[in-house]
Amino acid sequence: MTASTAPVRHFLRDDDLTPAEQREVLELGLGFREDRFIRTPLRGPQAVALIFDKPSTRTRVSFSAGVAELGGYPLTIDGATSQLGRGEPIADTARVLDRQTSAIVWRTFGQERIEEMARVASVPVVNALTDEFHPCQILADLLTVAQLRGGVGALAGTSLAYLGDGANNMAHSYLLGGATAGMHVRIGAPAQYLPDPAIVADAERIARETGGSVLVTADALEAARGADVVATDTWVSMGDEASAAERELPFVPYQVNAEVMAVAAPDALVLHCLPAYRGKEITAEVIDGPQSAVWDEAENRLHAQKALLTWLLERS
Repeated sequence: MTASTAPVRHFLRDDDLTPAEQREVLELGLGFREDRFIRTPLRGPQAVALIFDKPSTRTRVSFSAGVAELGGYPLTIDGATSQLGRGEPIADTARVLDRQTSAIVWRTFGQERIEEMARVASVPVVNALTDEFHPCQILADLLTVAQLRGGVGALAGTSLAYLGDGANNMAHSYLLGGATAGMHVRIGAPAQYLPDPAIVADAERIARETGGSVLVTADALEAARGADVVATDTWVSMGDEASAAERELPFVPYQVNAEVMAVAAPDALVLHCLPAYRGKEITAEVIDGPQSAVWDEAENRLHAQKALLTWLLERS
């Protein structure tokens, strides 16, 4: 692809979309749920670079299938065996990819890496996960709530409780993405694993504009009480497996179990971005029970990401 003079939109963190833009993407995602081929902006096929520096199942499958269903070619790149893995400057990789692909999707480590890619690329860059944020997952989660609770308009005013590691990328993205949707976001986490204060402040600012709210508490039941949605994530992030036994101890009181669900709203939905470890962050009774929406949530990665790519491509 040749460089364009038009402004390029990237999706590096959840608040890169305004509330109105987030609604547009989610409405389009619901459309893709109904008809997976309503738009084919990548017909040709045009290639999308999918770079993976970390292991992946749902991200790899959903983006690969999604690019193909949009009429394109998913060019999957293993970061470790690419020149990026041998120390090539990110800017040089960006300059090569943006001349040959229509978008760049990257699952990587530090947020500064994907920001550097976006500074140089002349095509949309999408954050498929960094250590700080997981914005595509939150789009899928919001799409799941909209799907099961009456549409995108029903998100505003909905309360969402996230229990577990409040300092990880899921907690950060729930704060920003939930506040953008006008939700009441509650983070229940141990005192030593609270969200980045700067991200909490950003979420609070957004919530003041959208009518949502933010609560960060060390009391799991306070976070879950009356919640319309209860979400969690693995207690051990990729790269921390060696210290798993020690790391898990502070999170035991934040397990999503029958006691937690008893204080949530009677019809509360349960979300988990997967992979799940039954008996740790969530019990089998809950994740395999009638309130679990995790399989719709996993499917909605496909529809939400197709909507996002379509939206970005049409504006770049």
